[in-house]
Amino acid sequence: MKIGLTYDLRDDYLAAGFSREETAEFDRRETIDALEAAIGLLGYQTERIGNLAALVSRLAQGARWDLVFNIAEGLYGLGREAQVPALLEAYRIPCTFSDSLVLAVTLHKGLTKRIIRDLGIATPEFIVIEGPSDLAAFDLPFPVFVKPVAEGTSKGIDGFSRVGTREELAGACRRLLVRLRQPVLVEAFLPGREFTVGILGTGKDSRVIGAMEVVLRAQAQRDCYSYEHKERYEELVQYLCVDSDLAASLADMALAVWRGLGCRDAGRIDFRADEEGRMHFLEVNPLAGLHPDHSDLPIICSLMGMSYRELIAGIIQSALKRVAPPDDPFNP
Repeated sequence: MKIGLTYDLRDDYLAAGFSREETAEFDRRETIDALEAAIGLLGYQTERIGNLAALVSRLAQGARWDLVFNIAEGLYGLGREAQVPALLEAYRIPCTFSDSLVLAVTLHKGLTKRIIRDLGIATPEFIVIEGPSDLAAFDLPFPVFVKPVAEGTSKGIDGFSRVGTREELAGACRRLLVRLRQPVLVEAFLPGREFTVGILGTGKDSRVIGAMEVVLRAQAQRDCYSYEHKERYEELVQYLCVDSDLAASLADMALAVWRGLGCRDAGRIDFRADEEGRMHFLEVNPLAGLHPDHSDLPIICSLMGMSYRELIAGIIQSALKRVAPPDDPFNP
């Protein structure tokens, strides 16, 4: 079986003149090397494709693969994570992780929270700010937390994300609207502990790998798990395995989110507690980072005794269930 690899290599975009912030979600070369090595050890033939433009070119030349292991984040638009899967769907080439619909919806935190709320899962009250008229209609109690509506890797989150006055809110929204050119999500600030839960599998076959608490060290900025924290996690963050009744509660919530949104193969779901310790959904990452040492999902796996190779094998096994012809329910 030949497995193609689609990805956005950060070095390529930096060489083209994009900034470090613009390329924050893109992958390092060692991630692609580790991923290809793990897939090869599982007995599959691999072929590096690259980003969306490279995929378009290869498809036009007639190239095809039995499966594409897709970790391409995309560069432009609120649906950028969905672009590679959508193209592969048009060519009827199966790929790992969620389909184009799920990736388009879940990248927009506001749309995702509306679905989560409809599923009856607790999530902080929120408003999406697109301009001054939305700010005028804002009526949430302070403090609130401000972040871009469609970014990952904590882009746009820093020590100024928690705001306590209307004036601070206006300034924070203005900075993000101008800098990142997308709407801003404002949600009630939750002062409690923060957790992330790793998921492996699809639908009824999905299971929780483990839950991990994110603890900021004394020298880290308070109240936010920022891009800087993730870049310097060895000195600023402590990751703790959650093994208690709390872990079981987080697992139940995470699976309800995962299955309710229709996510596939593997990913992460973030939660934070309110002042009374009740857990609330923050966001889902259905296209989680796969750097073997620095990304949260592999870190969760390591804490739970699962190797990187086992993680990649589980993702491929989940995706391969979509490659085989579906069972005929009328002819078992």
